[in-house]
Amino acid sequence: MNGVHDMGGMHGLGPIAPNPDEPLFHEPWEARALALTLAAGAWGRWTIDTSRHARETIPGPDYLRMSYYEKWITALEALMTDTGLITADELAGGRRDPGVAPAAPPLTFDRVAESLAKGGPSARPAERLPAYAVGDHVRARNINPIGHTRLPRYARGHVGVITRDHGTHVFPDANAHGRGEQPQPLYQVRFEAKALWGPDGDSRSAVYLDLWESYLDRA
Repeated sequence: MNGVHDMGGMHGLGPIAPNPDEPLFHEPWEARALALTLAAGAWGRWTIDTSRHARETIPGPDYLRMSYYEKWITALEALMTDTGLITADELAGGRRDPGVAPAAPPLTFDRVAESLAKGGPSARPAERLPAYAVGDHVRARNINPIGHTRLPRYARGHVGVITRDHGTHVFPDANAHGRGEQPQPLYQVRFEAKALWGPDGDSRSAVYLDLWESYLDRA
């Protein structure tokens, strides 16, 4: 979808000030936010693509003022209420409804390390040959979907070169909205900076994007 989260290449958002000594968590609550998100996700009520889309739907002014893990918690609240893991009253009151029996959590402390090590691989068996090969010139489609997509706006309509075939992977645009995994070929595509940004682009720079086949047309 087109939203403030897709801010690559946009001006007016201030300088980027990386901190080489930045801690993993700035406050203890951020670690809890991560733990809660992973624990709730273990119920299997949504996919990683659904959770990404939930963060994208946060209104622009709120998204810009929120810290990273504030976005996570806000999206998690929406996911949990939408899927019936909690009620709006429980969320507002901060207490479990005494009339609802607690459910056994699917992710217990002793299984955390195993679960994190396993991860969530998105690779799937190929059901057909890829349409493109390394070295092919492709144009990113100029699409403006209302749902989740991994095709950034700044690349749409521009020509790049395929530099790697990643194999077949879950298609996030479908998986985020309950339409199944619909796996398809995934490619690494190199875009020259000048192709993306015009004359102001650095002639020595390029951007590499991992793009699904349905995002591309042959150039």
